[in-house]
Amino acid sequence: MENNNEKNGFEVVKPNQKSNYRKKEVKMNNSSGSHAIRHALISFICGILGAALVIGLVFFVPPIKENLFDTSSSSSKKQTSFTVSSGPVSSAIDIEDYSNTTISVANKVLPSVVGIEVSFDVQANYPTFYARTQSTTSKASGSGVIISNDGYILTNNHIINTSTSSTSYYTVSDANEVLIYIYGEDEPVKAEIIGSDSVTDLAVLKVDRTDLTPIEFGDSDSVQVGELVIAVGNPLEMTNTVTAGILSGKDREIDDDDSSATYTLLQTDAAINAGNSGGALVNADGKLIGINTLKLAGTGIEGMGFAIPINSTYDITKELIDNGEVTRPYLGISGQDVTEYESKYYDVPVGIYIVNIEKDGSAKNSDLKPGDVITKFNGEEVKTMAQLNKLKYKCKVGDTVTLTVQRENDSKDYEEIEVKVTLTEQK
Repeated sequence: MENNNEKNGFEVVKPNQKSNYRKKEVKMNNSSGSHAIRHALISFICGILGAALVIGLVFFVPPIKENLFDTSSSSSKKQTSFTVSSGPVSSAIDIEDYSNTTISVANKVLPSVVGIEVSFDVQANYPTFYARTQSTTSKASGSGVIISNDGYILTNNHIINTSTSSTSYYTVSDANEVLIYIYGEDEPVKAEIIGSDSVTDLAVLKVDRTDLTPIEFGDSDSVQVGELVIAVGNPLEMTNTVTAGILSGKDREIDDDDSSATYTLLQTDAAINAGNSGGALVNADGKLIGINTLKLAGTGIEGMGFAIPINSTYDITKELIDNGEVTRPYLGISGQDVTEYESKYYDVPVGIYIVNIEKDGSAKNSDLKPGDVITKFNGEEVKTMAQLNKLKYKCKVGDTVTLTVQRENDSKDYEEIEVKVTLTEQK
C-alpha cells in the first residue's frame, strides 16, 4: 500500500516532530500580544493618574477652583477680606446702599426746601426812540431752607436784594413781592423779608405758617473731604431737584465779583445751577451742612459748586431775626487794589490805594488821606480790599485799629507811617 504521507512530494510533519517555523510563529504571536497588553495597562494606569491629578488641582487648589467654577454666592461677591496688622478686616461695598441713602435723604430733606420767586421793576437809564424811559417788571428765582416750623426761611441775600444788580444802563428796584413755593403745595404763599446781609450773602424770610418742616442741622466743621453730599433746590425752574456728589474741599477762600469781600466756603462737585442758590447742601444723614450759592461758582465752570458753611451762619441768622440787620464796623474809605504789575508800572507800593475818604465814615476823623496806600491792618499785611474787609469784620464797633500806610512826600518818595482809626457802626 502506497504511503499517503509521501504523496505529491510533500513532507508531512509528524505530531511529535519539531518545527522551527511553527515555533517561530507561535513565539512571535505570543511576544506581540504581551507587548500590547503591557501598553494597554500602562495607558490605563496613566489615564487614572492624570485624571486624579487634574481633579486634585481643580478641587484642592482654590484659585483654579474659583476660576473654573462659580461657587461664590451673591453676597460673598460683594465682600473682600484682607488682613492687616490688627487682624482680619472685612470690607463690603454695596452700591444699593448708596442709592437707598440718597433716596432716604431726598425724602427727608425735600419738605424742608422751598422755591423762591421775587418780582422787581427794571428801568432803563437811556432813552429809546419811542419813549424817554422804559420800565418793566421782571422776576428772579432761587431756593430757601426752612429753619423753624413757625415760618423762618434762610436763603441767599443776592436772591432777594435785587437792587444790587443796578448798573449805569438800568436801575433795579427792591423786591416788590416774594413768593414761597412749599413742597407738596400747588399755590405759593407770600413772604416777608426779615433781614439780609450782603457781607455773608445771607437773608432771612418769613411766612405766616406754623406747620412747616424745619431741616435738621449738621456740623460743617466736622465734615470730611470725600464724603457724600447732596444738593437740594430748584435749578432752572425745575422744582425739587436733587443732585449728589462729594465734598471736594473745605475752607476755600473765594472773592466776590467786585473783590469787596472774601468768603470761606465748602466746595462740592454736586451740580449747582441757577435757582439752586439758597438751597440746602446736606450730608448722608440728611443734615444741613451748607447753604448753596451759585453767585460764587462763576460761568464756564464745571464740577465746582460752593456752599456757605452752616456753622458760620448761626450768629448772622440770629442777628437778622432779632434786629433785621447785622451790625458791623465801618472804616469809611473807597479804595483800589494795587497789584504787583501796577506797582512796577506806576511806581506805587503794593496795597490798597485810598481813592476817597467818605464823609460819614470812621476815617474822616483820622489822619488818613486820599493817595495813601494801606499795606497793613493791625500789623498784618494786606494787598486787597477783600483782605482788609476780612480783618475789619473780625473787629467790633468801637475798636481802635492801626493802619500802616505808604504816603508820598514832597520828594515823590513813599514813606511809611501808622494811623489810628476808631471803627464806627456801618450804616
